Amino acid sequence: MLNIDIIYHNPNIPKLEKIDKGDWIDLRASVGGSFRRGDFALIDLGVSMRLPDGYEAHIAPRSSTFKNYGIIQTNSIGIVDNSYSGTNDVWKMPCFFTRDTVIEPNDRICQFRIVKKMEPVSFTEVTELSNIDRGGFGSSGRK
Repeated sequence: MLNIDIIYHNPNIPKLEKIDKGDWIDLRASVGGSFRRGDFALIDLGVSMRLPDGYEAHIAPRSSTFKNYGIIQTNSIGIVDNSYSGTNDVWKMPCFFTRDTVIEPNDRICQFRIVKKMEPVSFTEVTELSNIDRGGFGSSGRK
């Protein structure tokens, strides 16, 4: 079991806990606000963590985030590597608002999971690849 040191910057937000179903852990808005269509904001998630060496966190919207709030995470997925581990390295979710909405403190807006970092890689330049071409971009499912 991995142990993660965590600081909660808002004492009114429930402590994080692993749920029985699924592998992702919900994160909550630490502060609220009213947002207008077309706004961009970094939603404060109210936590700082020290991840174990060799691991990173992936942050993504919850499945209901767009339906409930009309927000899109601007970078599609957030990556927090274990060097972002200071007391004031507060996790945030960059959001674009597609409609007027209100986010309240404690609203569950995204989720994260801990993932092993990719092993070091090297690249070897070649003039052609030995596999058969699949048919180009967007080719799966074509007959």
